[in-house]
Amino acid sequence: MTFDEYQKQALKTIISNNDELKDTLHWVLGINGEAGEVAEKVKKIIRDKNGQFDDDDRLELAKEIGDVLWYLAVLANQLGYSFEAVAKTNLQKLNSRQKRGVLGGSGDNR
Repeated sequence: MTFDEYQKQALKTIISNNDELKDTLHWVLGINGEAGEVAEKVKKIIRDKNGQFDDDDRLELAKEIGDVLWYLAVLANQLGYSFEAVAKTNLQKLNSRQKRGVLGGSGDNR
């Protein structure tokens, strides 16, 4: 499955407010909420299991990562971008930074 195929399938499952601002806010808050769930699960594995991940932990994390992916795909569409274009642009940026030796550091446009 390509990123664009995923995005098309994800878009079939959205519930829209039919209000661009509210929808965009919904998607952005969803990304943050689901990413927080990933972080929370990892925190508890570190706290309760001495950082030892088992197969169930990995599966539950994969589900939460999938939720983050869904919100990202929907937000990209809301902004007028295919998910494939977002992924390609990101890799181009990272490859450029790597070639220039600035993968580490700070600043969006380094």
